[in-house]
Amino acid sequence: MRPAILIHGPTASGKTKLAISLARKHGGEIINADAMQCYRDLDVLTARPDAEEQAAAPHHLFGHVDAAGRYSAGLWAKDAMAKIAELNAADKVPVLVGGTGLYLMALTEGLSDIPPIPDKHRDKARHMAETDQPAAFAHLATHDPVVAGRIDANDRQRTARALEVFFATGKPLSSFHGQAAPLLAPGAWVGVTITPPRDTLYERINTRVDLMMKHGALDEARRLWERKLDEALPAMRAHGMPGFSDYFAGRMSLADAVDRCKRDTRRYAKRQMTWIAHQFTLWPRIPSEAPDVRTRVVSDIWAEAQG
Repeated sequence: MRPAILIHGPTASGKTKLAISLARKHGGEIINADAMQCYRDLDVLTARPDAEEQAAAPHHLFGHVDAAGRYSAGLWAKDAMAKIAELNAADKVPVLVGGTGLYLMALTEGLSDIPPIPDKHRDKARHMAETDQPAAFAHLATHDPVVAGRIDANDRQRTARALEVFFATGKPLSSFHGQAAPLLAPGAWVGVTITPPRDTLYERINTRVDLMMKHGALDEARRLWERKLDEALPAMRAHGMPGFSDYFAGRMSLADAVDRCKRDTRRYAKRQMTWIAHQFTLWPRIPSEAPDVRTRVVSDIWAEAQG
């Protein structure tokens, strides 16, 4: 069995191009590890690999979940492990790529065994976050400072998630971390992080959003908004959707919605870089932006892992 290649990095850092290069070079197939790219309704808004990119190498777990669903790290890990086993059996190299660090950590460090959350606790946490996010975050910081230190103070979804676990179990979400065995054994994988300069990354994000607008992002957002789904669903919290929803409802101008999309995406990239610094301390970092350098570095690490 040849080790799986895991690629993590902030949005707009060039992960897709690197994954395709590695898959073509080593006879691999690509598995998505980005939470939002799993939703079929979010194609343009999540910069999902286009038809040409998907034709360059087989892609899996992209756009396979309806926006009305709640796709979790646990469900993804189950699907990803099944696909990894399938590729191993076919002597293909699994190349997992995405910006959702929790997904990759579920494979390499295990997923916490959190009990089911009753609706009353989930509703209470969501209500707190939706009506007074600063107070909800302050409550979280008091009872789970570890998780509060890892998320943005304005992130209602993650605040509510941490609070609902505390309400249901009486224990902080952070106390469940690290309790499970890794799904991928040591030696069965190699992981790298892409860490381009922050200023360059922010410029790419702004450019990417402008290109998304030219390629139908607004129409895509309108189709999703017209479904009238619960705004707390993950797909409805994708970068761009909150602002565009406000635009469609007459609460925000289009220019302000676009600016919000850029701002929210830049802030998310900053949190991803912080996550890498704190949670992926042992993963080799590749600051180079040259595609050939990235491919060569990862290939060398992967070859060394095979002995």
